[in-house]
Amino acid sequence: MKTLALIGVLIGLLFTPLASALELNEAKQQGLVGEQRDGLLGAVNTQRADVRELVELINARRVVAYQKIAQKNGTDLGVVQSLAGKKAIEKTPSGQYVRPGQSWQQVP
Repeated sequence: MKTLALIGVLIGLLFTPLASALELNEAKQQGLVGEQRDGLLGAVNTQRADVRELVELINARRVVAYQKIAQKNGTDLGVVQSLAGKKAIEKTPSGQYVRPGQSWQQVP
């Protein structure tokens, strides 16, 4: 149980602002990207190259962080990603998008 608490704290730190946070926050506020249940960012109904690049950059950083968390705690990468996705979806503000299942939903 201690390990899961530590994973939760580390995941919380992962979602603190990054160098590209302004771009990420703007993209979320504009409804271009959203959080997914696998802990990764997704493009919401857009094929814009700049949005795809942002998603790829953020997801690359997240996967590296998730791998480190999983290795440090001796747990599966999928478990870390699921916990991160759950936490990110729960923290998503009203008006932004999440994909907890098969389709995108705007948080009321």
